[in-house]
Amino acid sequence: MNAEQTLVALSDRSPQVAPEELIEGLVPPPQFEDVSFDSYRTDPAEPSQEEARNKLREFTERSTSPGFFGKLFSKGKSSGAKGVYLDGGYGVGKTHLLASAWHANEKPATFGTFVEYTNLVGALGFARARDDLSKMKLVCVDEFELDDPGDTVLMSRLMRELTDAGVKIIATSNTLPGSLGEGRFAAQDFLREIQALADQFEVYRIDGKDYRARELTAPADPLPEAELDSAASRLDGVVARDDFSELLSHLSTVHPSRYGRMVDGIDAAVWENVRTIDNESVALRFVALVDRLYDRNVHIINSGAALDKVFTEESLTGGYKKKYMRCLSRLTALSS
Repeated sequence: MNAEQTLVALSDRSPQVAPEELIEGLVPPPQFEDVSFDSYRTDPAEPSQEEARNKLREFTERSTSPGFFGKLFSKGKSSGAKGVYLDGGYGVGKTHLLASAWHANEKPATFGTFVEYTNLVGALGFARARDDLSKMKLVCVDEFELDDPGDTVLMSRLMRELTDAGVKIIATSNTLPGSLGEGRFAAQDFLREIQALADQFEVYRIDGKDYRARELTAPADPLPEAELDSAASRLDGVVARDDFSELLSHLSTVHPSRYGRMVDGIDAAVWENVRTIDNESVALRFVALVDRLYDRNVHIINSGAALDKVFTEESLTGGYKKKYMRCLSRLTALSS
């Protein structure tokens, strides 16, 4: 370890967040704290990206008022939509645009992942969470996913009551709102709730290639243990070094909504003995961790299996395929 390095282990960290801190913590993560609509680099070959930026810029510049949403989206003919839902593949800049909207919009406003909002409701209770969020001018929801029926009912009701209170909502996802839950649970049994949720939004599609893959197509190669020690010793700042299996086990003891707090202040991560994850619940927790590492631009080096072999072929073709593919894209960026 060099003199400019502090060595820690993520598996030793179990952050606790007081309920009153949860709303205050709903702000864009460090990687997106200085972004703007102007800094969003559109692909000239994909006009939907420029159109999405223009739509969000217009959306955030207007104040909420009775009948505003219908006028915005239907040119005088009310569509019933009360927010913007950005649908698109991974790596097209949806989170950049969402954070830009947060920065541009009148405050107070919140920015968080879907799981952070469901955790907020769990910690505060539905009534208090709704009342606190109803004070916002804008609520931004990143990585909108419905992984179980309980979340479907909960978020449908919350979004409906917030929009009824005049709160603007912008959500991003890799899945159209009418298709949320597909391949994960019996979505047809909750079609009414899913449709009610979809009706809250005007859906806008963003097309394009994964910008992270324009120059990089695969994560960096894993290192032999001796080389890993040498490479790790050259890292500066706060370095989190963990055995991969121990880290995965530890993630089950920390709620995913606290993963961001768990990795705060980390500059680099060193994972020993990376292996393929053969359990879906474990894999999804790992995805949530990588998302928070990506938010903070944490460099990763590893031994064991290559990072693009961390998920099984079955996982990469199942109901969570888009989540896993986004994770692989982010691992490529962080390891390179």
